[in-house]
Amino acid sequence: MLNLSTLLTYYKNPEIQALIVEHSKSKEVAVKFGEKGFGKRPDTIQYPSDVLELAKQGATSLHVSEEIWGNPLRLDTSMSRQEIEALRTGWDLVIDIDCKFLEYSGIAADLIIKAIRHHGVSCVSIKFSGNHGFHIGVPFEAFPKSVHGHETRTLFPEAPRKIAAYLEHMIKKHLSKEILKIDDIDSIISKTGKEFNELVVSGEFDPFTILDLDTILISSRHLYRMPYCFNEKSGLVSIPIDPDKVLEFRKENARPEKVRPSRFVFLDRSKVRENEAEKLIVQAFDHGKEKEKMDYGSEKDKSNKRFQDFEAVQEAIPEDFFPPCIKIGMKGIEDGRKRFMFTLLNFLSSVGWDYDKIEETLKKWNKANREELREVLLVGQIRYRKQTKKKILPPNCDNKMYYKDIGICHPDGLCSRIRNPVNYAKKRIFALNMQKNEEQGSTRKSLTEQQKVMRKEYRKKIKEKKSG
Repeated sequence: MLNLSTLLTYYKNPEIQALIVEHSKSKEVAVKFGEKGFGKRPDTIQYPSDVLELAKQGATSLHVSEEIWGNPLRLDTSMSRQEIEALRTGWDLVIDIDCKFLEYSGIAADLIIKAIRHHGVSCVSIKFSGNHGFHIGVPFEAFPKSVHGHETRTLFPEAPRKIAAYLEHMIKKHLSKEILKIDDIDSIISKTGKEFNELVVSGEFDPFTILDLDTILISSRHLYRMPYCFNEKSGLVSIPIDPDKVLEFRKENARPEKVRPSRFVFLDRSKVRENEAEKLIVQAFDHGKEKEKMDYGSEKDKSNKRFQDFEAVQEAIPEDFFPPCIKIGMKGIEDGRKRFMFTLLNFLSSVGWDYDKIEETLKKWNKANREELREVLLVGQIRYRKQTKKKILPPNCDNKMYYKDIGICHPDGLCSRIRNPVNYAKKRIFALNMQKNEEQGSTRKSLTEQQKVMRKEYRKKIKEKKSG
């Protein structure tokens, strides 16, 4: 844990103060006070002396929005998308690479930098996150003013998500090859604690089973740790580094007593060439369209299982019929809060819950966690999903990163017969509906043993509710 003496000694450096203030221009600032969490939002920093004053109050780190605002202090969680877009003047591309093993993160960062440069972008920059990963940045000024007829400043978070997914697709095979050069599959299994079948998909090692590009959680007012600020977990500083020497980086360089202002600037706007990132963003959107075709097929293909899954739920499924993993996670979890938030949001929307009820449930779940996520993150995810009107299934049960790895996978008898948490809830509600039809005198076909067990269970639930 960072003590006050360490914070004051570091943040009193006038050069560090000036660099923090410079980076925060036209951005929303959120101040973190260690385990107490974040201070009020929105906030801004105007003067170098503000940094030291915040440190005296116990501030451990400062975070800023990826978005650039006309006036950050006008931001409010109740604002509509149109109001937010009117206030937003741009956004920076910030790709968050996270892995428990810095060596793997470094390989991914190096490949992403090369992939971005392959598209003619020279102003790419990078900083150490302060713990296990790296942040790679491209300033907004490098992008064209419009893409496919839309103002680029309004394409948030869609554009960063698409670019990150496109780059992930580009580097996947290369990343797999480079990781296997330093560790064979047995070593990776030993390091990560994962099973062979988790790491090897369709006969090939999938590097994104152990490494994550934080794309799905990008939403309006999404934050990242500011350069030259502490990471509370490691006690190290998030520092800009040479994009050509990522693989040479060592954590020791980020110890606070060693940190000095770098000649490298994260998101250096002075080095931008007009429209140099046009090829990158256009090809990312084109790749996104092709991927959607592959994932969902044509609109006419209503036999596609994804469409069936969404169309089958006509009424909201009650919480009593949720699978064990969802019920356990809703009580609050220690690790993987962002992953479970994503799972829960997708699950609830897929089982027919309306967005007001989803928001209420997510906020209640967040308060059950020992360390809460920022409420603006929850609200941003819900607003984005509501506006895009897209329903996405939660990850399948065999994706252990979202269930087993965060300690919520405790299967019952039905779990072995389903592939996705949504299927679990649908099967259970189906059994209840059969019971209702039977009570109304409907003729029924002979039931399988599984259905008989489920029907008996639902009869018991109905009796308990009536007696209660």
